[in-house]
Amino acid sequence: MNSPHVPRRRLLATAGALATGPLLAACGGSGSDNSADSGTGKGGWSFKDDRGKTVTADRTPRRIVAYIGSAAALHDFGIECTGVFGPTTLKNGKPDVQAGGVDVDKVTIVGNAWGEFNVEQYAALKPELLVTNMNQAPTLWYVPEESKNKIEPLAPSVGILSAKTSLLTTVQRYAKLAESLGADLTAPKVASAKTRFEAASEELRQAAKAAKAKGGIKVLAVAAQAQLCYVGAADDFADLRYYKELGVEFVQPAKPAAEGFYEELSWENVDRYAADLIIVDKRTGNLQPADLSKTKPTWRDLPAVKAGQVTSWFNEAHFSYAGFAPLIEELARSIQNAKKDS
Repeated sequence: MNSPHVPRRRLLATAGALATGPLLAACGGSGSDNSADSGTGKGGWSFKDDRGKTVTADRTPRRIVAYIGSAAALHDFGIECTGVFGPTTLKNGKPDVQAGGVDVDKVTIVGNAWGEFNVEQYAALKPELLVTNMNQAPTLWYVPEESKNKIEPLAPSVGILSAKTSLLTTVQRYAKLAESLGADLTAPKVASAKTRFEAASEELRQAAKAAKAKGGIKVLAVAAQAQLCYVGAADDFADLRYYKELGVEFVQPAKPAAEGFYEELSWENVDRYAADLIIVDKRTGNLQPADLSKTKPTWRDLPAVKAGQVTSWFNEAHFSYAGFAPLIEELARSIQNAKKDS
């Protein structure tokens, strides 16, 4: 299967692995960073990515091409990209949900779907750095296996681990990368977003604690396709793992795939796991609750659905404080309002 909209378990199997203004640096920056991971200055630029690879350049990269989720994260920290790949625009030209705050009219899109990556167009951008997520190192997310040997020599690349690790870790890694590229992490918008993220996290912690005191609220994470329902394994997703660390109780599928992430269920068996709250993958191309209620009788019969205790799950939100703060707030409210299925 070659669609970006199916659950990442199937993508991994196919791929071979699972605001504008002073805040924004034009396409990178010239600031310095004193961390062990990165640095700039007379010795050039370097950053140690999550492959354990130290990426170097003679100067701080400015012409950055990134997976759209990575570009959205960098944008939130103050770094703009020249080009992007991955689900950026819809058929009507409007931004895909994964574009975040990126102005899709001001970037060159070298690929807009799974398996799409125009190498010639990418080369014409004269890229100085490629940035993307990794579900599993060292595979770079949305860099096609069949053309990676043509893509990778054109510019240094950075991979940031975004699965089977905690959300907070991934956000901090993107912050560190952005800082190395010239972002000011003390800028008002960045600092405000971090404060909101921390407050939202505490709100979720307290909501989970209160729910547990009342008998617990079990949360089921699903991605819905026409033929199958995919039940998410919390520890394999950075966001769900973080929410679990804050005390949220997730349903754990008994038989996830060998590479993790999901258990496949037929729609006839969608009631296998009892849940008080269901969160549904909102990425473009997945069936949404309204669609499911119209087309899947077994979905309509689930207690959580009957109770109206269903909300969105942004499976591939951009890894920044600004990107996740509102999502954490929404989950906290959903847990606060949820009633336990008796």
